[in-house]
Amino acid sequence: MPFASRDGVRLYWRLEGRSDRPVLLLLSSLGADLSLWDRVAPLLLPRYRLLRLDARGHGASDVPPGDYRLQELAADALAVMDAAGVERAVPCGIALGGAVALSVALAAPARVRALICACSTAQVRAADWNERIRQVRAQGMRAAAEAAIARSFSDAFRQAHAEIVGSLLNMLLHTDPQGYAGAAAAIRDGTLAEHLGAIQQPVLLLSGTRDVATPFEPCGAQLLAALPNAAHVSLEAAHLACLEAPGPFAAAVDEFLRANAAASAQAPPAAQPSREVQPPSAALPLQAAAQALYTAGLQVRRAVLGDDWVDRALAATTPFNQDFQAMITRSAWQEIWSRPGLDQRTRRLLVLATCVALGRWEEFRLHVRSGLMLGGFSEEELREVLMQAAVYVGVPAANHAFAEATEVLRALQRLG
Repeated sequence: MPFASRDGVRLYWRLEGRSDRPVLLLLSSLGADLSLWDRVAPLLLPRYRLLRLDARGHGASDVPPGDYRLQELAADALAVMDAAGVERAVPCGIALGGAVALSVALAAPARVRALICACSTAQVRAADWNERIRQVRAQGMRAAAEAAIARSFSDAFRQAHAEIVGSLLNMLLHTDPQGYAGAAAAIRDGTLAEHLGAIQQPVLLLSGTRDVATPFEPCGAQLLAALPNAAHVSLEAAHLACLEAPGPFAAAVDEFLRANAAASAQAPPAAQPSREVQPPSAALPLQAAAQALYTAGLQVRRAVLGDDWVDRALAATTPFNQDFQAMITRSAWQEIWSRPGLDQRTRRLLVLATCVALGRWEEFRLHVRSGLMLGGFSEEELREVLMQAAVYVGVPAANHAFAEATEVLRALQRLG
């Protein structure tokens, strides 16, 4: 297991993705380990390298006693970057992680290309946090965990996705109370508001329309006003937007980083007025909603099929078929492929079996190629799907599928 060490504290980290991709440093919320990003990670990996860590006091990292400080958590994140061989990154944090992302930019601006701060704040009421810290240190995590669940998700999401809510509850209950309290003290004692004007890199602020813990008014609005080069996007989610709305979350991050690719590859840009990012059709609410779904669906489509194929498909769009392309991107790729009930690997394998059953060989070849190239499944798993199809669909169909898959495998081998 990879660990970094700083001041005698071991910090667990994980690095995923191609070495030629820009690095996103993913920073988790209070009480959460690096698995908090599991729903977003598959959507970002096709375009970015992901560096995740368990903050001190959390997950597999050590739990030093006492109160922690934001500057300390930022120094830990920089130590993890050093251990992973990452010189520059885009910190992307949610809740406590958003405050840490801002602190990383203040501590080491030359190592930050741009940053994303989601559902966070620069000022809190110390009295509220004193009570939470006292309660956790005296009684353990149960009371804090149940209250955190109530703040983290909207009512509708909690009712529809009990498995996700249950996983977060389990994560919180297994967080060391001393680590939780120590990190909570970092939030309580933070002095970010005094220093935000020094951050010159592009900043994306993400807020949840149903976030009662750090609502845009006043939390996000204060950040937007204080940061010289900030933009804001609202997501239909509560506090943990990366869990409740992973598709729109990843799409907003990708769109922001694409727009700032030239600036973030160079020195931090000169200060610009803060601005509110709106979809192109924001004046029309229904069109704005459709545009948001399209953008999120396009991100999923790229994650499953790859940039090259999607770029060719978009280039071939005509006035005759553009409505159809927009519809499948919103409905198939966002509405269906982003549902939390099945992971992407399972959905890929189901598509293969369905294509064999219906003889959709062009689609079959596409999904075999993209799945193997992007690590969506293994050659062994592909073989098992076709063996299963031989029993339930028929030997002739499976025989044809093996032939089609073999041609794809040979083509991939020629590509190296």
